[in-house]
Amino acid sequence: MRVAFLYPGQGTQRPGMLHDLPDHPAVAATLAEAERILPGSSRQDGAQALTSTVTAQVALCVAGVAAADALAYEGAAPDAVAGHSIGAFPAAVAAGALTFAEALPAVRRRGELMRAAFPSGYGMAAVLGLGVLQVRRLVEAITTGDDPAYIAVVDADQQIVVSGSVRALHRLAAAAATCGARRVKLLDIGVPSHCPLLGHVADAMAEHLATVPRRPLAVPYLGNSTGRLLRDADAVLDDLARGVAATVRWRDITALLGELGTTLFVQAPPGHVLARIARAAHPQARVVALEDTGVADAALLVRRARQRDGLAHRT
Repeated sequence: MRVAFLYPGQGTQRPGMLHDLPDHPAVAATLAEAERILPGSSRQDGAQALTSTVTAQVALCVAGVAAADALAYEGAAPDAVAGHSIGAFPAAVAAGALTFAEALPAVRRRGELMRAAFPSGYGMAAVLGLGVLQVRRLVEAITTGDDPAYIAVVDADQQIVVSGSVRALHRLAAAAATCGARRVKLLDIGVPSHCPLLGHVADAMAEHLATVPRRPLAVPYLGNSTGRLLRDADAVLDDLARGVAATVRWRDITALLGELGTTLFVQAPPGHVLARIARAAHPQARVVALEDTGVADAALLVRRARQRDGLAHRT
């Protein structure tokens, strides 16, 4: 396994993210398809529009699928895919577990359920510079019945994201500072993702995705909630549904990709967050963000990595 495609999640969205996608025929075709599936979805990337968790999630799905389609057009395919939070949906499209026409309505449904459950007063915060056990102790100390908090994402050894009420997150920031945290940053996410507060959303998404036909996967998919390699559609769709209420184990995903021999990580737009995490975890690997390299150069790197893998197997 040489090449992994990574798809970022909510919090990485930025104004203009869809307008700034590469000028490429496959991207144009994907945007047109998005417009047919969900009218208005192909260009909703203004600052005000992206304050909606629904719009942000849909835009991230469109961007991820467009990037993968452009790379596929250039003959560049991954050996595995992984998506962070909502990025799991374009990853599932690339893996073959979902079609784009199935993914976009599911993403919109997910966002609508999340927004309806927590229209205000909740969010997420990243704690930098403390380990999981330290953050867990802090969360236990500051959480109350009225203001809960939970570890939601483990991105790296000292990069942990907490979900909960805004009041709890402010208490967490103050407590973390006294314990030596390098930084606590409130994220641009208005819902408490990846924690038990969204258990009913996970149930609703499982019911929604139960209608999707099961297909053989084109490539393996790494599960958000397990951090493991998944090779069948049932497991992928369960991860998509249940992942909204479960901790994202991105540190485990990144580590496993290295153990499996990944030598090239390619992050889909927008941004560089997942590329930075992969680069820190695997300094010997090549790590690129499509936003920086462009489609042609990224595709060339992918083809070369796959060719080296083929030569290694033959020898």
